[in-house]
Amino acid sequence: MQQLGLEGMPTRLFSCTPSRLTTWLDCPRRYRMTYLDRPPLPRGPAWAHNTVGAVAHLALARWWDLPEDRRTGPAARGLLDRAWQTDGFENDAQAHRWKGFAGDMVEGYAAALEPAQEPVGVERTVAFKTEALAVSGRVDRVDRRGDELVVVDYKTGRSALTEDDARGSLALALYALACARTLRTPCTKVELHHLPSGRVLAWEHTPESLDRHVRRAEAIAAEAATATTALADGGEADELFPARPSPVCGWCDFARHCPEGLAASGGPKKPWAGLAQERAEVDEPA
Repeated sequence: MQQLGLEGMPTRLFSCTPSRLTTWLDCPRRYRMTYLDRPPLPRGPAWAHNTVGAVAHLALARWWDLPEDRRTGPAARGLLDRAWQTDGFENDAQAHRWKGFAGDMVEGYAAALEPAQEPVGVERTVAFKTEALAVSGRVDRVDRRGDELVVVDYKTGRSALTEDDARGSLALALYALACARTLRTPCTKVELHHLPSGRVLAWEHTPESLDRHVRRAEAIAAEAATATTALADGGEADELFPARPSPVCGWCDFARHCPEGLAASGGPKKPWAGLAQERAEVDEPA
């Protein structure tokens, strides 16, 4: 679908993922460094907590590829062990401890699943369009519950989640719309599955709440597109894509390239600082 411009010329839809939209919300400068700068700026080192999350997601995706009678908790741990990576950890000892923590997490979660309840999709790419947007993304899991679909998003962080996290998530709302459009089945329910605790935080959207999320996404896209066009026309990058400095800037992959972010956060975090069980230890000066 194309939207006609003021002079009758077709306007290209703004192609994006939910992550691209939320990056603009978080920090326009990080958006520019992530999606626009060419050649791209060097990123910081890998984060250990991202390694844990990525390997856990991979193990759970592969778990569904197993024959039904082999879909057990210990099998999930075995898949994680085989996929394990050490990127971002302080040393081999820390990586080994976290391999054990992550193994416990996926084993406990998988043991509570029903092996016979085959998902409609695992790591499924879905998409939809509006008059202004072309949204696509990959969903961790899509379940069928009766005549409807449910978006399932795995979370591996140690911090507690609430129902508000599911209700307010722009990404989950857009994924629900994309699942409904791609799979031609109603989809209004979204769930956050918190692997460390086993809790499920769910929200049932209405057509009105989904529409509000779409309007929000279109507004974000319009801001990003306007800044991008102005940059291409010779505008000043730092004015069009300002930093939004805060204490969390230390977690940014581009912190080393942003003086405002460095000043606000006290410098980049250590690559293993996101491992919450050891936060007090690693936040001490080296």
